[in-house]
Amino acid sequence: MKERIKRITIVLNALLLIAVYFIQNNHSLQRIDNLLFDMDMKQVADHKPDSRIVMVAIDDASLAELGRFPWDRAVYAPFLAALNQEGNLPKAIAFDIIFSEASENPDSDMAFAEALASYPNVILPVTGIMGDVFSTSIAKREQLIKAQIIAKPYELFADLVQLAHINRVVSKDAVIRQTWLNIQGPDGEVVPSMAWKAAEMAGADLSEYVDRTDPIKNGEPVAKNTITIDYQLETDDFMTVSFVDVLNGALPPDLFKDSIVFIGFTAVGLANDGGQDTGASPIEKNFKLMYAHANITNQLLKGTSVSYLPNWSEQILAVLLFALFVFIPWRLKNVYSILALLAVFAGILYGQYAIYQTSALHMNIVYSLLAMILAYLANVSLKSYMDSVQKNFVTRQFGRYISPDLVKQIVAQDLEIKLGGDLKLITIMFLDIRGFTPLSEKLSPPELVDTLNTMFNMITETTLRNEGTIDKFIGDAAMILFNAPLDVAEHERMAVKTAYEIQQGMIKIRDEIMDKYQCEVNVGIGIHTGNVVVGNIGSYLRVDYTAIGDNVNIAARIESQTKKGQVHVSEQVYERTKPFFRFDEGEDRMFKGKSHPIRVYEVLGMKDG
Repeated sequence: MKERIKRITIVLNALLLIAVYFIQNNHSLQRIDNLLFDMDMKQVADHKPDSRIVMVAIDDASLAELGRFPWDRAVYAPFLAALNQEGNLPKAIAFDIIFSEASENPDSDMAFAEALASYPNVILPVTGIMGDVFSTSIAKREQLIKAQIIAKPYELFADLVQLAHINRVVSKDAVIRQTWLNIQGPDGEVVPSMAWKAAEMAGADLSEYVDRTDPIKNGEPVAKNTITIDYQLETDDFMTVSFVDVLNGALPPDLFKDSIVFIGFTAVGLANDGGQDTGASPIEKNFKLMYAHANITNQLLKGTSVSYLPNWSEQILAVLLFALFVFIPWRLKNVYSILALLAVFAGILYGQYAIYQTSALHMNIVYSLLAMILAYLANVSLKSYMDSVQKNFVTRQFGRYISPDLVKQIVAQDLEIKLGGDLKLITIMFLDIRGFTPLSEKLSPPELVDTLNTMFNMITETTLRNEGTIDKFIGDAAMILFNAPLDVAEHERMAVKTAYEIQQGMIKIRDEIMDKYQCEVNVGIGIHTGNVVVGNIGSYLRVDYTAIGDNVNIAARIESQTKKGQVHVSEQVYERTKPFFRFDEGEDRMFKGKSHPIRVYEVLGMKDG
């Protein structure tokens, strides 16, 4: 049984490990990893923005005063003038508003253009068109994004300002976790992101984020342009002022000195020309996209970054945890193994959080946890199945013949009971009911069976109480073993004690039978100790646990020469039990099949104390 289970275990665990490998390569559980990543980022966020970042919102108050959007572009000229007061110039003014074509009022366009020409710190957005997807793309960790078309602002404005792209990078679950620091147009022109351009104009040290090059592939260097956004800020963390308050000069002029100003939409229902201006981040599920640019700029100003453990290290962890929880279920009880599983599970969860908290290093533990859980469930199920089969087998083999405590001990010690036998020193007792033939002639079959069961019930209870094993009942006789299948301390003494107590128990039964049926019934018992072969003996169709050997025959021969109510023991039993029981002087007897006499002693009683 164990060898079969071992083979099944090896094959099943190998298949599970292969399955985990393919699941990891297919990123089937990426959503769960994203969830853990988002939780870590939300917990670690410090909510402390760089003081230079100021958000200007086109909000409901601005719409109420200036009217429905889009506004006449002439309004942006005084707005820029209000921002760029002498001595209080911002470092960068980034519009998250697309001015892709001429308006209906050329004079207003010209006024806006003249204002743009006056101030070199203005950034207008461009968008990269990726095939049939406009302004959004699915990101990989590191990849150079190449746009089919770079959609620039209206040509009257484009040459007067700094240009930066505002392409969003969304994961499959529609969360913005990454950004391209630049995109490349079809003509090779590289356009930085709005956040990058704003930080650069503010004088930030961007050396950590400068594109590195890998070994040349196909004659061209491969740039690493994708970074993960280190979201530290929610919408309410930023200083946000109303567009109309800036326009009307209601704010202190020095508010914008050396600042980075982002202008975008916050009013409900407003959208940029290129698409919706609302998205989701790991720490905020519904926010306006100008706050994404601000978060990226905040990250670039502070010089922080989010990195990932390499895939090979995650695979090694998965293999180690898998191996651990192949081993643990077989070595520990189920209650302890599940506690170990929960402890390791919690430790891995906390560990990946602690790593992210201290170093902004994300560790994908989903597949490691999957490997651990699958290994545990598979192996604890196999172990439980094997335990159940073993317990059922033990109960079936021994449950009717040995004490429940011994059955529990066999199961608890995981003793393997196999076909075949072992040589073992045991004590064998044979018991025969004397007077059974005359009794059977007087009783009806139901009465006979009932009477026999009464005697055997007493014999069985006495045997089990003294840790004996009832090997078999043979008509009106019984064969009982001590020290098999489990070891029994002082098994010779326990055998004699059992025989003595059976004879004492027969007194009441004998009297009841005499009163009821006028027949005398007694028991003769023979006991011998010696080495015999014990085990499951039989064929594949029927197996019995029994003992065989010459010493079994000697015990049977001793019993055959007893008279009613006698207990005879061999010299081997006598020598080991004489401190506890009273015996006669013994006599040598010849038994069938034996060339030498065997000395036999009769048990007379128990010694005092």
